[in-house]
Amino acid sequence: MIAESRGISIRSLVQEFAESTLTEEERRERAERTRAYLGEHFGVEVSDEESAAMGRRLREAFARQQGAAA
Repeated sequence: MIAESRGISIRSLVQEFAESTLTEEERRERAERTRAYLGEHFGVEVSDEESAAMGRRLREAFARQQGAAA
C-alpha cells in the first residue's frame, strides 16, 4: 500500500492527492499559458484539435505504462 510504504496514514495520502490534483479550471489555465508561451517564444501555434490529440496520446501512453507496471 502506498500510504504504508511512505509511513503515512490513508488520510494524509488522500490529502496529498487532493492538494496536488489540478482542477479542470487550473488545467485549462495552464494549457492556455503553455500555448501563449509556445507562440511567444517559439512561434508555434497549437490548435484545439492538436491539443486534444496530444492529450489523447499522452493518456494512452500513460495507460500503457501503467499496464506494463502492473
